[in-house]
Amino acid sequence: MSDKGKLKRRSFLKGAALAGAGAVAASSLAAPAIAKDTRQLKMVTTWPKNFPGLGTAAERLAKRITEASDGTLAVKVYAAGELVPPFESFDAVSQGTADLYHAAEYYWQGKSKAFNFFCAVPFGMTATEMNAWIYHAGGQELWDELSAGFNLKPFMAGNTGVQWGGWFNKEINTLEDFKGLKMRIPGLGGEVLRRLGAAAVALPGGEIFAALQAGTIDATEWVGPWNDLAFGFYKVTKFYYWPGFHEPGTVLSSGINLDVWNSLSKSQQSLLATCMAAENDIVLAEFNARNGDALNTLVHKHGVAVRRMANELLNALGEKSGEVVAEVAAADAATKKVYDSFIDFRRKAIAIAKHADQAFWEARQLPFKYGG
Repeated sequence: MSDKGKLKRRSFLKGAALAGAGAVAASSLAAPAIAKDTRQLKMVTTWPKNFPGLGTAAERLAKRITEASDGTLAVKVYAAGELVPPFESFDAVSQGTADLYHAAEYYWQGKSKAFNFFCAVPFGMTATEMNAWIYHAGGQELWDELSAGFNLKPFMAGNTGVQWGGWFNKEINTLEDFKGLKMRIPGLGGEVLRRLGAAAVALPGGEIFAALQAGTIDATEWVGPWNDLAFGFYKVTKFYYWPGFHEPGTVLSSGINLDVWNSLSKSQQSLLATCMAAENDIVLAEFNARNGDALNTLVHKHGVAVRRMANELLNALGEKSGEVVAEVAAADAATKKVYDSFIDFRRKAIAIAKHADQAFWEARQLPFKYGG
Protein backbone atom coordinates (compact mmCIF):
# COMPACT_ATOMS: atom_id res chain seq x y z
CA MET A 1 0.00 0.00 0.00
CA SER A 2 1.29 3.46 -0.84
CA ASP A 3 2.07 6.03 1.82
CA LYS A 4 -0.95 8.01 0.60
CA GLY A 5 -3.20 4.94 0.91
CA LYS A 6 -1.94 4.21 4.42
CA LEU A 7 -2.71 7.78 5.44
CA LYS A 8 -6.30 7.53 4.16
CA ARG A 9 -6.82 4.23 5.98
CA ARG A 10 -5.52 5.67 9.29
CA SER A 11 -7.81 8.70 8.88
CA PHE A 12 -10.83 6.43 8.27
CA LEU A 13 -10.13 4.22 11.29
CA LYS A 14 -9.62 7.23 13.52
CA GLY A 15 -12.91 8.76 12.35
CA ALA A 16 -14.75 5.49 12.88
CA ALA A 17 -13.34 5.20 16.38
CA LEU A 18 -14.40 8.73 17.23
CA ALA A 19 -17.85 8.13 15.76
CA GLY A 20 -18.21 4.96 17.80
CA ALA A 21 -17.12 6.72 20.98
CA GLY A 22 -19.56 9.50 20.22
CA ALA A 23 -22.40 7.00 19.74
CA VAL A 24 -21.61 5.33 23.07
CA ALA A 25 -21.49 8.69 24.80
CA ALA A 26 -24.73 9.76 23.17
CA SER A 27 -26.47 6.55 24.21
CA SER A 28 -25.26 6.90 27.80
CA LEU A 29 -26.51 10.46 27.90
CA ALA A 30 -29.83 9.63 26.26
CA ALA A 31 -30.79 6.92 28.75
CA PRO A 32 -31.52 9.26 31.68
CA ALA A 33 -33.30 11.67 29.35
CA ILE A 34 -35.90 9.07 28.34
CA ALA A 35 -36.18 7.29 31.67
CA LYS A 36 -39.73 7.36 32.98
CA ASP A 37 -40.44 8.87 36.36
CA THR A 38 -42.51 6.63 38.62
CA ARG A 39 -45.10 8.21 40.86
CA GLN A 40 -46.33 6.14 43.79
CA LEU A 41 -50.02 6.52 44.63
CA LYS A 42 -51.66 5.13 47.78
CA MET A 43 -55.20 3.80 47.45
CA VAL A 44 -57.19 3.21 50.65
CA THR A 45 -60.39 1.18 50.63
CA THR A 46 -63.39 0.40 52.80
CA TRP A 47 -63.22 -3.31 51.89
CA PRO A 48 -61.54 -6.30 53.52
CA LYS A 49 -58.34 -7.34 51.76
CA ASN A 50 -59.00 -9.19 48.49
CA PHE A 51 -62.70 -9.57 49.31
CA PRO A 52 -64.44 -10.96 46.18
CA GLY A 53 -65.92 -8.31 43.91
CA LEU A 54 -65.09 -5.33 46.14
CA GLY A 55 -61.57 -5.73 47.47
CA THR A 56 -60.56 -7.49 44.26
CA ALA A 57 -62.07 -4.67 42.19
CA ALA A 58 -59.83 -2.18 43.98
CA GLU A 59 -56.79 -4.39 43.36
CA ARG A 60 -57.67 -4.80 39.69
CA LEU A 61 -58.19 -1.07 39.24
CA ALA A 62 -54.80 -0.38 40.81
CA LYS A 63 -53.15 -2.95 38.55
CA ARG A 64 -54.90 -1.55 35.47
CA ILE A 65 -53.73 2.00 36.18
CA THR A 66 -50.18 0.82 36.90
CA GLU A 67 -49.94 -1.27 33.72
CA ALA A 68 -51.75 1.20 31.45
CA SER A 69 -49.36 3.95 32.55
CA ASP A 70 -46.39 1.64 31.93
CA GLY A 71 -45.55 1.95 35.60
CA THR A 72 -45.34 5.74 35.68
CA LEU A 73 -48.37 5.76 38.00
CA ALA A 74 -47.82 2.90 40.45
CA VAL A 75 -50.87 2.36 42.67
CA LYS A 76 -50.56 0.44 45.95
CA VAL A 77 -53.77 -0.73 47.62
CA TYR A 78 -54.34 -0.62 51.37
CA ALA A 79 -57.34 -2.65 52.52
CA ALA A 80 -59.70 -1.47 55.25
CA GLY A 81 -57.71 -0.78 58.41
CA GLU A 82 -54.25 -1.28 56.89
CA LEU A 83 -53.48 2.42 56.58
CA VAL A 84 -56.62 4.06 57.99
CA PRO A 85 -59.94 2.73 59.36
CA PRO A 86 -62.43 2.05 56.53
CA PHE A 87 -64.76 4.96 57.21
CA GLU A 88 -61.82 7.37 57.46
CA SER A 89 -60.83 6.80 53.83
CA PHE A 90 -62.61 9.96 52.70
CA ASP A 91 -60.71 12.21 55.12
CA ALA A 92 -57.42 10.48 54.37
CA VAL A 93 -57.69 11.30 50.67
CA SER A 94 -59.23 14.71 51.19
CA GLN A 95 -56.35 15.72 53.46
CA GLY A 96 -53.63 14.06 51.40
CA THR A 97 -52.67 11.20 53.74
CA ALA A 98 -53.61 8.92 50.84
CA ASP A 99 -54.02 9.69 47.15
CA LEU A 100 -57.26 7.92 46.23
CA TYR A 101 -59.94 5.74 47.78
CA HIS A 102 -62.17 2.90 46.60
CA ALA A 103 -65.49 2.90 48.42
CA ALA A 104 -69.21 3.69 48.25
CA GLU A 105 -70.26 7.32 48.45
CA TYR A 106 -73.14 6.86 50.88
CA TYR A 107 -70.52 6.21 53.56
CA TRP A 108 -69.81 9.97 53.35
CA GLN A 109 -73.36 11.20 53.99
CA GLY A 110 -72.11 12.72 57.23
CA LYS A 111 -70.13 15.15 55.03
CA SER A 112 -73.09 15.91 52.76
CA LYS A 113 -76.39 14.12 52.23
CA ALA A 114 -75.88 14.70 48.50
CA PHE A 115 -73.25 11.94 48.36
CA ASN A 116 -76.04 9.34 48.68
CA PHE A 117 -77.27 10.13 45.17
CA PHE A 118 -73.92 9.11 43.67
CA CYS A 119 -74.10 5.65 45.24
CA ALA A 120 -77.65 4.45 45.86
CA VAL A 121 -80.92 5.76 47.24
CA PRO A 122 -83.98 3.64 48.09
CA PHE A 123 -86.13 2.95 45.00
CA GLY A 124 -83.69 5.06 42.98
CA MET A 125 -82.05 3.98 39.72
CA THR A 126 -80.51 0.81 38.34
CA ALA A 127 -76.86 0.46 37.30
CA THR A 128 -77.52 1.31 33.65
CA GLU A 129 -79.66 4.27 34.65
CA MET A 130 -76.98 5.56 37.02
CA ASN A 131 -74.44 5.28 34.21
CA ALA A 132 -76.71 7.24 31.91
CA TRP A 133 -77.33 10.02 34.45
CA ILE A 134 -73.72 10.40 35.54
CA TYR A 135 -72.07 10.04 32.13
CA HIS A 136 -74.59 11.84 29.94
CA ALA A 137 -77.16 13.82 31.93
CA GLY A 138 -75.16 16.12 34.19
CA GLY A 139 -74.52 13.79 37.12
CA GLN A 140 -70.72 13.85 36.82
CA GLU A 141 -70.62 17.63 36.76
CA LEU A 142 -72.73 17.81 39.92
CA TRP A 143 -70.57 15.16 41.58
CA ASP A 144 -67.40 17.04 40.62
CA GLU A 145 -68.79 20.25 42.08
CA LEU A 146 -69.81 18.56 45.33
CA SER A 147 -66.54 16.67 45.78
CA ALA A 148 -64.35 19.65 44.90
CA GLY A 149 -65.55 21.24 48.13
CA PHE A 150 -63.72 18.42 49.91
CA ASN A 151 -60.61 18.53 47.70
CA LEU A 152 -61.62 15.43 45.72
CA LYS A 153 -62.18 14.39 42.10
CA PRO A 154 -64.70 11.48 41.91
CA PHE A 155 -65.27 8.65 39.45
CA MET A 156 -67.55 5.67 39.08
CA ALA A 157 -65.39 2.55 39.43
CA GLY A 158 -67.90 -0.29 39.55
CA ASN A 159 -71.48 -1.30 40.27
CA THR A 160 -72.99 -4.24 42.14
CA GLY A 161 -76.30 -4.13 40.28
CA VAL A 162 -79.56 -4.64 42.17
CA GLN A 163 -78.76 -5.76 45.69
CA TRP A 164 -80.70 -8.16 47.89
CA GLY A 165 -82.95 -7.25 50.79
CA GLY A 166 -80.79 -8.89 53.41
CA TRP A 167 -80.42 -11.65 55.98
CA PHE A 168 -82.82 -11.90 58.92
CA ASN A 169 -83.02 -14.11 61.97
CA LYS A 170 -86.81 -14.27 61.58
CA GLU A 171 -89.37 -14.00 58.80
CA ILE A 172 -90.45 -10.51 57.76
CA ASN A 173 -94.12 -10.60 56.83
CA THR A 174 -95.56 -7.31 58.09
CA LEU A 175 -94.39 -3.81 58.99
CA GLU A 176 -94.63 -4.82 62.63
CA ASP A 177 -91.76 -7.23 62.08
CA PHE A 178 -89.40 -4.30 61.53
CA LYS A 179 -90.10 -2.77 64.93
CA GLY A 180 -87.19 -3.19 67.31
CA LEU A 181 -85.14 -4.99 64.66
CA LYS A 182 -81.41 -4.22 64.87
CA MET A 183 -80.14 -4.24 61.29
CA ARG A 184 -76.88 -3.31 59.63
CA ILE A 185 -77.95 -1.08 56.76
CA PRO A 186 -76.14 2.13 55.73
CA GLY A 187 -77.23 5.15 53.72
CA LEU A 188 -80.78 6.33 53.32
CA GLY A 189 -82.09 2.77 53.44
CA GLY A 190 -81.16 2.80 57.11
CA GLU A 191 -83.18 5.95 57.67
CA VAL A 192 -86.21 4.35 55.99
CA LEU A 193 -86.08 1.43 58.41
CA ARG A 194 -85.67 3.79 61.37
CA ARG A 195 -88.96 5.41 60.35
CA LEU A 196 -90.53 1.96 60.57
CA GLY A 197 -89.21 1.35 64.09
CA ALA A 198 -85.99 -0.53 63.35
CA ALA A 199 -82.58 0.32 64.76
CA ALA A 200 -80.32 0.82 61.74
CA VAL A 201 -76.59 0.36 62.30
CA ALA A 202 -73.66 1.28 60.01
CA LEU A 203 -70.85 -1.28 60.16
CA PRO A 204 -67.94 -1.88 57.77
CA GLY A 205 -68.12 -5.20 55.97
CA GLY A 206 -65.41 -6.89 58.00
CA GLU A 207 -67.38 -6.48 61.24
CA ILE A 208 -70.80 -7.76 60.10
CA PHE A 209 -70.44 -11.52 60.60
CA ALA A 210 -69.18 -11.19 64.17
CA ALA A 211 -72.02 -8.81 65.01
CA LEU A 212 -74.60 -11.26 63.62
CA GLN A 213 -73.00 -14.16 65.42
CA ALA A 214 -72.91 -12.30 68.73
CA GLY A 215 -76.51 -11.10 68.41
CA THR A 216 -75.42 -7.46 68.36
CA ILE A 217 -77.56 -7.17 65.25
CA ASP A 218 -80.58 -9.25 64.18
CA ALA A 219 -80.24 -8.72 60.45
CA THR A 220 -77.95 -7.32 57.79
CA GLU A 221 -77.87 -6.35 54.18
CA TRP A 222 -74.59 -6.54 52.32
CA VAL A 223 -74.63 -6.92 48.56
CA GLY A 224 -76.00 -10.09 46.99
CA PRO A 225 -75.44 -13.86 46.71
CA TRP A 226 -71.80 -13.81 45.55
CA ASN A 227 -70.54 -11.46 48.27
CA ASP A 228 -72.93 -12.78 50.93
CA LEU A 229 -71.75 -16.35 50.35
CA ALA A 230 -68.14 -15.20 50.76
CA PHE A 231 -68.93 -13.69 54.17
CA GLY A 232 -70.73 -16.86 55.27
CA PHE A 233 -73.89 -15.20 56.56
CA TYR A 234 -75.77 -18.48 55.97
CA LYS A 235 -73.91 -19.92 58.96
CA VAL A 236 -75.74 -17.67 61.43
CA THR A 237 -79.06 -16.86 59.76
CA LYS A 238 -81.18 -18.59 57.11
CA PHE A 239 -83.84 -16.12 55.93
CA TYR A 240 -82.63 -14.32 52.82
CA TYR A 241 -84.93 -11.66 51.35
CA TRP A 242 -85.21 -10.01 47.94
CA PRO A 243 -85.39 -7.49 46.32
CA GLY A 244 -83.14 -4.85 47.86
CA PHE A 245 -85.34 -1.76 47.82
CA HIS A 246 -82.54 0.29 49.33
CA GLU A 247 -79.84 -0.26 46.67
CA PRO A 248 -81.13 -0.83 43.12
CA GLY A 249 -77.80 -0.13 41.39
CA THR A 250 -75.02 0.64 43.85
CA VAL A 251 -72.13 2.64 42.42
CA LEU A 252 -68.65 1.86 43.69
CA SER A 253 -66.48 4.95 43.53
CA SER A 254 -62.92 6.11 43.47
CA GLY A 255 -62.10 9.60 44.69
CA ILE A 256 -58.72 11.17 43.94
CA ASN A 257 -57.14 13.94 45.98
CA LEU A 258 -57.84 17.05 43.89
CA ASP A 259 -54.31 18.43 44.27
CA VAL A 260 -52.93 15.11 43.03
CA TRP A 261 -55.42 15.11 40.14
CA ASN A 262 -54.50 18.64 39.10
CA SER A 263 -50.80 17.78 39.21
CA LEU A 264 -51.23 15.04 36.61
CA SER A 265 -50.68 15.62 32.91
CA LYS A 266 -53.67 15.62 30.56
CA SER A 267 -52.64 12.23 29.23
CA GLN A 268 -52.40 10.82 32.76
CA GLN A 269 -55.82 12.24 33.64
CA SER A 270 -57.28 10.68 30.50
CA LEU A 271 -55.65 7.36 31.32
CA LEU A 272 -57.10 7.37 34.84
CA ALA A 273 -60.58 8.26 33.61
CA THR A 274 -60.44 5.47 31.03
CA CYS A 275 -59.31 2.91 33.61
CA MET A 276 -62.14 3.94 35.93
CA ALA A 277 -64.73 3.58 33.14
CA ALA A 278 -63.38 0.15 32.21
CA GLU A 279 -63.63 -1.09 35.78
CA ASN A 280 -67.13 0.35 36.08
CA ASP A 281 -68.28 -2.05 33.34
CA ILE A 282 -66.14 -5.01 34.39
CA VAL A 283 -67.26 -5.00 38.03
CA LEU A 284 -70.96 -5.01 37.11
CA ALA A 285 -70.37 -7.83 34.62
CA GLU A 286 -68.55 -9.84 37.27
CA PHE A 287 -71.38 -9.51 39.79
CA ASN A 288 -73.90 -10.53 37.14
CA ALA A 289 -71.72 -13.52 36.23
CA ARG A 290 -71.17 -14.76 39.79
CA ASN A 291 -74.48 -14.16 41.58
CA GLY A 292 -76.44 -16.98 39.92
CA ASP A 293 -74.03 -19.75 40.87
CA ALA A 294 -73.66 -18.33 44.38
CA LEU A 295 -77.43 -18.28 44.89
CA ASN A 296 -77.63 -21.90 43.76
CA THR A 297 -74.96 -22.81 46.33
CA LEU A 298 -76.72 -20.93 49.12
CA VAL A 299 -80.05 -22.61 48.45
CA HIS A 300 -79.05 -26.16 47.48
CA LYS A 301 -75.89 -26.67 49.50
CA HIS A 302 -76.53 -24.55 52.59
CA GLY A 303 -80.33 -24.73 52.83
CA VAL A 304 -80.95 -20.99 52.84
CA ALA A 305 -84.64 -19.99 52.79
CA VAL A 306 -85.11 -17.40 50.05
CA ARG A 307 -88.10 -15.09 50.53
CA ARG A 308 -89.60 -12.34 48.40
CA MET A 309 -90.80 -9.29 50.30
CA ALA A 310 -94.54 -8.96 49.95
CA ASN A 311 -95.91 -6.18 47.74
CA GLU A 312 -97.61 -4.68 50.79
CA LEU A 313 -94.21 -4.28 52.44
CA LEU A 314 -92.55 -2.98 49.29
CA ASN A 315 -95.29 -0.42 48.79
CA ALA A 316 -94.90 0.83 52.38
CA LEU A 317 -91.13 0.91 52.01
CA GLY A 318 -91.55 2.84 48.76
CA GLU A 319 -93.79 5.46 50.38
CA LYS A 320 -91.41 5.91 53.28
CA SER A 321 -88.43 6.03 50.91
CA GLY A 322 -90.03 8.84 48.94
CA GLU A 323 -90.50 10.84 52.14
CA VAL A 324 -86.90 10.30 53.27
CA VAL A 325 -85.35 11.19 49.92
CA ALA A 326 -87.47 14.35 49.63
CA GLU A 327 -86.49 15.43 53.15
CA VAL A 328 -82.82 14.91 52.33
CA ALA A 329 -83.23 17.32 49.42
CA ALA A 330 -84.11 20.07 51.87
CA ALA A 331 -80.79 19.68 53.73
CA ASP A 332 -79.03 22.41 51.75
CA ALA A 333 -78.90 24.05 48.33
CA ALA A 334 -76.21 21.71 46.99
CA THR A 335 -78.19 18.60 47.90
CA LYS A 336 -81.37 20.08 46.43
CA LYS A 337 -79.55 20.72 43.16
CA VAL A 338 -78.38 17.11 42.96
CA TYR A 339 -81.80 15.81 44.01
CA ASP A 340 -83.62 17.78 41.31
CA SER A 341 -81.35 16.41 38.61
CA PHE A 342 -81.57 12.84 39.96
CA ILE A 343 -85.37 12.85 40.27
CA ASP A 344 -85.84 14.36 36.83
CA PHE A 345 -83.69 11.69 35.22
CA ARG A 346 -85.28 8.90 37.30
CA ARG A 347 -88.67 9.95 35.94
CA LYS A 348 -87.40 9.74 32.36
CA ALA A 349 -85.67 6.42 33.01
CA ILE A 350 -88.85 4.83 34.40
CA ALA A 351 -90.84 6.02 31.38
CA ILE A 352 -88.51 4.43 28.83
CA ALA A 353 -87.89 1.27 30.91
CA LYS A 354 -91.63 0.55 30.87
CA HIS A 355 -91.41 0.02 27.11
CA ALA A 356 -87.88 -1.41 27.00
CA ASP A 357 -86.06 -3.26 29.82
CA GLN A 358 -89.08 -3.83 32.07
CA ALA A 359 -91.29 -4.89 29.16
CA PHE A 360 -88.68 -7.37 27.96
CA TRP A 361 -88.10 -8.85 31.43
CA GLU A 362 -91.84 -9.41 31.82
CA ALA A 363 -92.07 -10.95 28.35
CA ARG A 364 -89.17 -13.29 29.09
CA GLN A 365 -91.04 -14.68 32.10
CA LEU A 366 -93.91 -15.93 29.94
CA PRO A 367 -94.21 -19.75 29.87
CA PHE A 368 -93.01 -20.34 26.30
CA LYS A 369 -90.56 -23.10 25.40
CA TYR A 370 -87.04 -21.84 24.71
CA GLY A 371 -83.84 -23.76 24.11
CA GLY A 372 -83.39 -27.19 25.71
